[in-house]
Amino acid sequence: MAHQMPSIDTWLAEAKNDPSFRSCGMYLIHNGTVRETPKAQVRACETDGVEVGRKVGGMTFSYDRDKVEAALAAAREMPGIGYVRAWLNEGELSVGDDIMLVLIGGDIRPRVIDALQALVGTLKNECVTEIERPA
Repeated sequence: MAHQMPSIDTWLAEAKNDPSFRSCGMYLIHNGTVRETPKAQVRACETDGVEVGRKVGGMTFSYDRDKVEAALAAAREMPGIGYVRAWLNEGELSVGDDIMLVLIGGDIRPRVIDALQALVGTLKNECVTEIERPA
């Protein structure tokens, strides 16, 4: 069963109350959701999921907690990054359901953008398992 995503407003308020807020000039949020278009189509790659031309009806989503914690720790060590937080869903998800929420705060835009891209890439490529189901 899918879990409810935390409040972005609450997360931002908590981040701005964290001692790191004095060095953070920017916060970025990533909210990944289940889409109807198969990964094979949007990424132009072969997958074990739904075939190109068909629609995704949902997915089974899981993650390795230790790998996620390691990815978060690595992001916190990136230059200029002061705040890192992530939530990942799990279970049977439908199109439109939230997959993950990631919040990163740091000193300047290029560093925060790079950190967000690196962290989300690591989470998606090394920490999670997504099994698409056809519609």
